[in-house]
Amino acid sequence: MELGNISEPTYGPGPEAPGSSTPGLVTMAHGFLRLVQPNALPVELFNFGQSQNEFNEESIHKLLLYELGFLVCAAIGVLFIILVPLVGCCFCCCRC
Repeated sequence: MELGNISEPTYGPGPEAPGSSTPGLVTMAHGFLRLVQPNALPVELFNFGQSQNEFNEESIHKLLLYELGFLVCAAIGVLFIILVPLVGCCFCCCRC
């Protein structure tokens, strides 16, 4: 197995997805991931040869924009975790 140039790696396409017995679910999962994460990772923010504590406001904004879909999904999840038991409690206690 050849390692290639370790200091300056070149990346190619990833491995092929294995054949699945549930192509509908795989398509749905990939569609959801493309919907949640449409932006490419801002690689220029990560300078591995330099110190990592030099984040300015613009780089933080780009990173939050990259993670925006996951942040929205997490906020909706927390909202459901709080609202579903509250509504269930209201229906159980106040059966008018």
